[in-house]
Amino acid sequence: MADLTKIFKAYDVRGVVPDEFDENIAEAAGAAFAEVTSAEAVVIAHDMRPSSQPLAAAFARGVTSRGADVVNAGLGSTDLLYYASGILGLPGVMFTASHNPAQYNGMKMCHAGAVPVSSQTGLIEVRDRAAELLAAGVGGVPGKGTVTSRDLLRPYAEHLRTLVDLSGIRPLKVVVDAGNGMAGHTVPEVFRGLPIELTEFYFELDGTFPNHEANPLEPENLRDLQKAVVDQGADIGLAFDGDADRCWVIDETGESVSPSTITSLVAVRELAKHPGSTVIHNLITSHGVPEIIAEHGGVPVRTRVGHSFIKAEMARTGAVFGGEHSAHYYFRDFWFADSGMLAALHVLAALGEQDRPLSEVLSRYARYSASGELNSRVADQGAALDRVRATFAGREGVKFDELDGLTVTGPGWWFNLRPSNTEPFLRLNAEAADEDTMAGVRDEVLAVVRS
Repeated sequence: MADLTKIFKAYDVRGVVPDEFDENIAEAAGAAFAEVTSAEAVVIAHDMRPSSQPLAAAFARGVTSRGADVVNAGLGSTDLLYYASGILGLPGVMFTASHNPAQYNGMKMCHAGAVPVSSQTGLIEVRDRAAELLAAGVGGVPGKGTVTSRDLLRPYAEHLRTLVDLSGIRPLKVVVDAGNGMAGHTVPEVFRGLPIELTEFYFELDGTFPNHEANPLEPENLRDLQKAVVDQGADIGLAFDGDADRCWVIDETGESVSPSTITSLVAVRELAKHPGSTVIHNLITSHGVPEIIAEHGGVPVRTRVGHSFIKAEMARTGAVFGGEHSAHYYFRDFWFADSGMLAALHVLAALGEQDRPLSEVLSRYARYSASGELNSRVADQGAALDRVRATFAGREGVKFDELDGLTVTGPGWWFNLRPSNTEPFLRLNAEAADEDTMAGVRDEVLAVVRS
């Protein structure tokens, strides 16, 4: 039986094409997905990678071989696929490897209403059934279902604009770096008719990423955008990842804005519309986030890192909004799904509703000094975590928790050290009341981890 455990992760599928993930696997996964979900129809979208359309077509063959129909939304961002799943009431699959390099591809799956398919909610069953079908030679089964193409770009854009009031904003100069990813397809339609002077960077859809990786978490991928914002005197810069489900913000001075700051901003806006609501934040967001949520009458709830955990907790609590430090933002009004574009519209609305520059608008939401996420390659993650725990054990005022990895909190500082789900890395995030304290904690932890 085929071993698919390497490419089926905790909440998506990701692998090198064709060595790890090919059309045969996609077709078997399509048949398995139709069986596991008992779907009468499935909606599919794909990004701009050269392998995405062939993989999506193979998946569709698998779905139709089980008698289910396919609605093919064609090129789209991941949040467009979530929109399609929500508005059509169908399970869906997005073919993308998000911010990964060009040789990768994958699948993000959801049940009807954009409810995530994770290792806890069907992904393992899809994996195991696909492996059985591959062993049995599923390929080439005649299709019984139908495939119908449907263009959802305009209704998706119109729907997003109903969720954020942009009617009264002042004219804004906006620079967007699409990274040759799907924002180059969606931004022009979403921004259509808004008082925005748009400068486009790398809007040509090109899954080989000729300019830089479509990963705004890496500072070097923001350099062109930061320079353009300053050189052009723009009000704001926006950078999207490959499938445009994440959005990174640059202020008018060219400074990168922490996603924790954006989480606080959007939380305050949503709480103004829905007073007293719950807001989700993961455990590596700034401690300023739950403070600000509480100060504005909301109920902060802390979760593990990862979209399946955030979405599940949002559904359980009915939370109005959720934010992650990885620049994923989740909205109750968007089927509890994440949308980088919707977060961008909130920031544009907050900026355009008044006359101050973005750096001043955001200044009240940034309270602490943070390290950002720092990766350390280690051979034995457990041993490294044990060394760190032993180093800080017994210190006055220090507390530990293990919700996700190891979080250590001391007087005026905290850090989280957690293993990567996909790579031999430990990921460190540290924060303190001032820069010197943060740097001291950060450097001590890194020294222990890398010793």
